[in-house]
Amino acid sequence: MQRTLKDYLLLFLKGLGMGSADVVPGVSGGTIAFITGIYEELLNSIRSVDGQAVGLLLKFKIGDFWKKINGNFLAAVFGGIIVAVASLAKLLSYLLATHPIQLWSFFFGLIIASALVVARQVNKWSLPSIATGILGIAFGYWVTTLSATATPDATWFIFIAGMIAICAMILPGISGSFILVLLGKYQVILGALTKLDIKTILIFMGGCLVGILSFARVLSWLLKRYFNMTITFLIGIMIGSLNKVWPWKVNLETYVDRHGVTKPLLQKSVLPNHYPHESYLMYAIIFAVLGFLLVYLVERFAPKKAE
Repeated sequence: MQRTLKDYLLLFLKGLGMGSADVVPGVSGGTIAFITGIYEELLNSIRSVDGQAVGLLLKFKIGDFWKKINGNFLAAVFGGIIVAVASLAKLLSYLLATHPIQLWSFFFGLIIASALVVARQVNKWSLPSIATGILGIAFGYWVTTLSATATPDATWFIFIAGMIAICAMILPGISGSFILVLLGKYQVILGALTKLDIKTILIFMGGCLVGILSFARVLSWLLKRYFNMTITFLIGIMIGSLNKVWPWKVNLETYVDRHGVTKPLLQKSVLPNHYPHESYLMYAIIFAVLGFLLVYLVERFAPKKAE
């Protein structure tokens, strides 16, 4: 597939969107990959990093290795992801702390629109595909109701957390950041990124590498053999995950992180009129519409594949 510099710039921007989403607990970079039309190529490219590819690398056949793994595509997308995570971690943390309702509303609208866009890819709605969609909704909602647990700070667990989180990151609807929250490692990883703790970052990235190489094969296999059922399951996960990004929540339980800051441990979604603080309802509606329109515009105007 021949791509121009403009094509690679667009891939970089799509990676930028994926990375931005992955920083926020409750939003999935996989969703961005799906609505921008690079999801299947991303999975297939990651899956191509196999024994044969490693053999080419060990024989110093760099050109053949790069071509086999679709290296230009992966470099553009993951370059965007890395830049986004490195540059937006502080900004999104600030917005989550100072303007949570507006930010969550934006992502709420984004996810609703994303689910509608992805639903258009279903070739045929059958009883099995509807059933897997319902199962996906139940699974997505169940994940959002889980509470964070106390976990070890050892390096081996940072590696395991990376393996688990990256699997969620490439699933539309399940946030890798939220999985890190459940594992009690979101603040640890975010802190490592903002403070450039190279050791922790490398251990976490090692876990991510192992996890993504394994899980991409499973997803790619499912999409090839059970496309409609896999897509509807992923749509269901996206719908079920809306509970996590609902803008108005009250804290049922809290915990104090390692910096002495009180954080929510268990939350409950409430209607705006039952929210104990200022609901900012009009702002919430505006930002939800903006999130919805952003997905529509991206899906409408962004090229899905390079010719």
